[in-house]
Amino acid sequence: QVQLVESGGALVQPGGSLRLSCAASGISFSIYAMGWYRQAPGKQRELVATITSGGSAMYADSSVKGRFTISRDNAKNTVYLQMNSLKPEDTAVYYCYAGYAGRVVVYWGQGTQVTVSS
Repeated sequence: QVQLVESGGALVQPGGSLRLSCAASGISFSIYAMGWYRQAPGKQRELVATITSGGSAMYADSSVKGRFTISRDNAKNTVYLQMNSLKPEDTAVYYCYAGYAGRVVVYWGQGTQVTVSS
């Protein structure tokens, strides 16, 4: 059974930091590209960042470049999203995914809520 389990979402003040984690099981983690989407209330789900099986990181949203860092630990079957200098507009449910290049999503996590508010 494939599972992607996110954790680390929370309520944080503007300017704060969070690290999201996504632990995968039931898949050959190292062969997949991994990444994060987010969905704010009333908006479409949007790609935030991807890390390839080889460890190359790409950030789809220019607003997060320089603030967010995606990384992976193949030994732990886990992908991370370090989020710094958080802004209220980063408020969303963040979803982990496993897939392939070209934004092909094969598996989704259940999502974790990030709320940035004072």
